[in-house]
Amino acid sequence: MQAFTTLKGLVAPMDRANVDTDAIIPKQFLKSIKRTGYGPFLFDEWRYEDRGEPGMDCTNRPEKKDFVLNQTRYRDASILLARENFGCGSSREHAPWALLGFGFRCIIAPSFADIFYNNCFKNGMLPIVMDGDALDGLFKACAEKEGYELTVDLQAQTVTTAAGEVLNFDVEPFRKHCLLNGLDDIALTLENSADIRVYEEKRRSDAPWLDL
Repeated sequence: MQAFTTLKGLVAPMDRANVDTDAIIPKQFLKSIKRTGYGPFLFDEWRYEDRGEPGMDCTNRPEKKDFVLNQTRYRDASILLARENFGCGSSREHAPWALLGFGFRCIIAPSFADIFYNNCFKNGMLPIVMDGDALDGLFKACAEKEGYELTVDLQAQTVTTAAGEVLNFDVEPFRKHCLLNGLDDIALTLENSADIRVYEEKRRSDAPWLDL
């Protein structure tokens, strides 16, 4: 998993509440358990006039011009502003995979669905909970200035605007440690590989019949 330390990136605004995981990545794309390849299909039903299918070439698909991520100014965004209860609905891990595949590494919202929130950390993406007033200010600034950027520092737990305003956020220490060090569940387990080997050798000695 890619570690998250600091990120300076272009911001895109998703000014909708209760964005569910089926909107983020529709159900027909759940046929695959690969972690990559979902970026072109992010928000598929909102981005395109036709229906997307796994393996489809999206290069020449007709886009909905009024959808925010189809606007040229937001196509290279790596930070997403969102509203309440982002990532609600079914618990598909494909949702953070699709967001990452598009290029997002950080999402800032007033609240997230619990499972989606956990899945973000497990896949190298930082979800930041920010109160409504501060977030409203970011939405306003993003709309007013093309090329609006923010700098996110996980170690310091700050979001800094281009004007120098510093906004603080909270993150649970264990999740922060894992994200800073690029530790998903497998990598976290392998940190104890020496103890695991000792246990396995002792088990083979004490109960050799278990290996038969």
